[in-house]
Amino acid sequence: MEGIVQALVGFFSETIPAELTVFLLSLMPIIELRGGILAAKLLHLDMLRAFSICLVGTLLPTPFILLFINKIFDWMRNTRFVKLVDRLEAKGRSKFDKINRYKTVGLMIFVAIPLPGTGAWTGSLAAALMKMDFKSAMLSVALGTLIADIIMCVLSYGVLGLVIS
Repeated sequence: MEGIVQALVGFFSETIPAELTVFLLSLMPIIELRGGILAAKLLHLDMLRAFSICLVGTLLPTPFILLFINKIFDWMRNTRFVKLVDRLEAKGRSKFDKINRYKTVGLMIFVAIPLPGTGAWTGSLAAALMKMDFKSAMLSVALGTLIADIIMCVLSYGVLGLVIS
């Protein structure tokens, strides 16, 4: 992931401010705040600013995913994108067992683990496909994202920060 983040930072840093680069990376699926925090460290942003930007950027798509992804998938099934919908649904459903066992706490833990394939986008997708209550899902994703942000800041600015700087 670090190579992708470095390439995107190199691409964006020539044209837009560091804060906007970090925000855009945090918005992206798969990269999310894991990449946003790494980008912030590479761009020499202070930790509190990086923490805030990444938290907002990662959480911004969550309510839209929770509220609209099932409707979007239903519409896409009638287009040539049906295979994409099937793949995305399979990805979301593959996380069901991990999440469903503990419901909202399981979703929070799943989102909190800062590894590829976990995070706010995938957690929101799984919650929407499981038809979880919006408030419970949103709270779980928000708390999980907050925990992931703390973990990534400690790793990037603390432990790994000594190596990467």
